[in-house]
Amino acid sequence: MVQHQRYNQLKNGGDEEAATLVFVWTNRGYYRRRRPKILSFLLLSLLSCGFILAPHFFSFSSALSHLYFFGVKNDGLSGDLDVNAPLCSSISNGSVCCDRSHFRSDICFMKGDIRTHSPTSSVFLYSSKNSDDNVSSTVDGDELQHEKIKPYTRKWETSIMATIDELNLISKRRNSDVDHSCDVIHDVPAVIFSTGGYTGNVYHEFNDGIIPLYITSQQFNTEVVFVILEYHDWRVMKYADILPHLSSYPPIDFNGDNRTHCFTEAITGLRIHDELTVDPILMKNNESIVDFRNLLDRAYRPRITGLIRKAQEKTSGCALATPKRMHNQPKKPKLVILSRKGSRAITNQNILVKAAEEIGFEVHVLRPEPTTELAKIYMELNSSDAMIGVHGAAMTHFLFMRPRCSVFIQVIPLGTDWAAETYYGEPARKLGLKYIGYKISRRESSLVDEYDKDDPVLTDPSSLNQKGWEYTKKIYLERQTVKLDLTRFRKRLLRAYDYITRIHLQSQHLA
Repeated sequence: MVQHQRYNQLKNGGDEEAATLVFVWTNRGYYRRRRPKILSFLLLSLLSCGFILAPHFFSFSSALSHLYFFGVKNDGLSGDLDVNAPLCSSISNGSVCCDRSHFRSDICFMKGDIRTHSPTSSVFLYSSKNSDDNVSSTVDGDELQHEKIKPYTRKWETSIMATIDELNLISKRRNSDVDHSCDVIHDVPAVIFSTGGYTGNVYHEFNDGIIPLYITSQQFNTEVVFVILEYHDWRVMKYADILPHLSSYPPIDFNGDNRTHCFTEAITGLRIHDELTVDPILMKNNESIVDFRNLLDRAYRPRITGLIRKAQEKTSGCALATPKRMHNQPKKPKLVILSRKGSRAITNQNILVKAAEEIGFEVHVLRPEPTTELAKIYMELNSSDAMIGVHGAAMTHFLFMRPRCSVFIQVIPLGTDWAAETYYGEPARKLGLKYIGYKISRRESSLVDEYDKDDPVLTDPSSLNQKGWEYTKKIYLERQTVKLDLTRFRKRLLRAYDYITRIHLQSQHLA
């Protein structure tokens, strides 16, 4: 109750970021209680670890009822509700139904004669029925119902939602004088959403966009058209490998395409379950984050095959080839270090590399840039056995690692414990990775050189975080670097090495 009061105080006071942290922390028990128990098949798990870039397959059932499979998950503060209550699951033809019960996003459903009208930021639904008591918002004239929605998955953040285009969903009588005749007729449903908001940040692009798009569209088995508000060519190109596995049709730029597109069914908004995850309980075929990861594998495989072939062509002719490994020489586990520059960089990274090599790792240092092709990052991490990185958006790339046989070590700077666990630690476990969190000591932080040893910045980071996101960002995210205590950190490296070698030995015995 105290936490709920604190949430309301922060929310009413305008500190949305702090309110968000209090909300998720307060409801952490709910998410854990609802965590599904999924059977793990050891034999298949171990075999999958014995192959690099091993293909994954899973099947999709035909969508018998597209609307039914949007269950309700209680993201509010009022206690547990029935997670499978099918709001808007049985709307009649010519109806608009909006589910606004979720903390993270709104989602609206339309069924019938649906027509887009981008000049007025509207989607019209023409109906032969008259207004009645079941219509939530009746206005004068031919409008039967008028709903407004911002189709973005950070509903609680009013600051960022203020930048998202609003869409009008309007039900009108079919005999209206203006009916916007169809220019393009589609025989598959539409999913309408925005790619505005946080752009250029890989965490937000996956957590707020790609994964919710998977959750919302998976039931259609690619027989769906994406209609995008605030369309960005660069973003569509960045995820060009993934999108064809979600939709068999080219996306529509809602704002840039003034033609009237006609559908018989449309979903506006995206469903989101939790941080970087897919909840099988809420999915039609019980798909999980592992299934999403399998989709990534299928999406990137053709491009990776091309990259490997190109690399082989470069080493042909007189180029010095890499010496072949002796038949009885064991393969070293591959460790990828996601390197940073500036804030939260590991200042003694070269010593870290040497320490890992001494233990027995083959070390690769990877520094992703905003322009780095995702397929190249996927290729590097999918072929790795372990990844090390300091807390930050780049940790989202744990999604590219192989479940059940890979180790993810997250270095956790001062003041980032909660965020590191919530955004990356717990999601990594749900994917099936061996997760190791390494909380640095005060002496490993550069902040020890800026503040007195008794300063709350060093002794009580939570008190600074409670002051608001700007404090956390300014002090712990933007002004802190890490100098690892290699004697202490070596224990984590050894744990990772022992786990990987044990998995490899087990997979060899089963092969």
